[in-house]
Amino acid sequence: MARIAHLSDIHFGAHDPAVVAGAEAWLVEQRPDLVVISGDFTQRARVAQYREAAAFLDRLEAAGLRTLGVPGNHDVPLYDVLVRFVRPLGRYRRYIDDDLCPWFESEWLAVLGINTARSLTIKDGRINHEQMALIRKRFRDVPDDRTRILVTHHPLFAMPIGEEGALTKAVGRHESALEAVCEAGIHLLLAGHFHRSFSGSAREMVKKAGPALVIQAGTATSIRLRAGEAQRFNLIHARRNDEVDLQMIEWDGTAFRGRGHARFTYDGKRWHSRPTVAAA
Repeated sequence: MARIAHLSDIHFGAHDPAVVAGAEAWLVEQRPDLVVISGDFTQRARVAQYREAAAFLDRLEAAGLRTLGVPGNHDVPLYDVLVRFVRPLGRYRRYIDDDLCPWFESEWLAVLGINTARSLTIKDGRINHEQMALIRKRFRDVPDDRTRILVTHHPLFAMPIGEEGALTKAVGRHESALEAVCEAGIHLLLAGHFHRSFSGSAREMVKKAGPALVIQAGTATSIRLRAGEAQRFNLIHARRNDEVDLQMIEWDGTAFRGRGHARFTYDGKRWHSRPTVAAA
């Protein structure tokens, strides 16, 4: 079994220092096998914001935690137009990670991050054919008993956003991307961007999605909250390729605490969840 803490949209520059400290304390105490951050490390991609985000990562890694992150659209400068188009992720590569498609593998997990942030879009994401080829290549020789995880900032699907029947915009080239995901046999798709928590079988949204469970994270430390959600992130227990426990870890004003969990099981066609129960 492997334990993954999935944070997203930490938005240094629009963060609450007390919440950041609470997240750090929880992570250091609980010691997940991997800390995944699915984009938007900063609010406006400014150097000072990147330095704060880098210091946060440094503290986690100094405590012995493994981390894997991908950029988000907020990590591309918005108002510095020259930098936005000449070196859109130059600051990210300097302060966070020079690798925009990071890879992590252990006896339990195989995790690939893909950059979906682009300088030509303000908030929407895209995936290119080279990245699709990388998805296929990276997972080609992964043993069957490992949980295969793909991390992006923008979800590959059009996601529900709370209003009746309202959906978000899917990532560009999402149909071709989902073909790659299906061929690679991805088990978990982790993303953020919309500051809302969500989980469900990909095949409930798209028929040709393969054996993927979609898990969206809310915002972990930002003050930019959506209605009805506090700061929160996910703790994922990958027990086997066909069984996953998902627990929501939420800020209660003083600390992060578990608010409930659900178990997802895969029947060979799609993922099914048990009703959410209270955390122990």
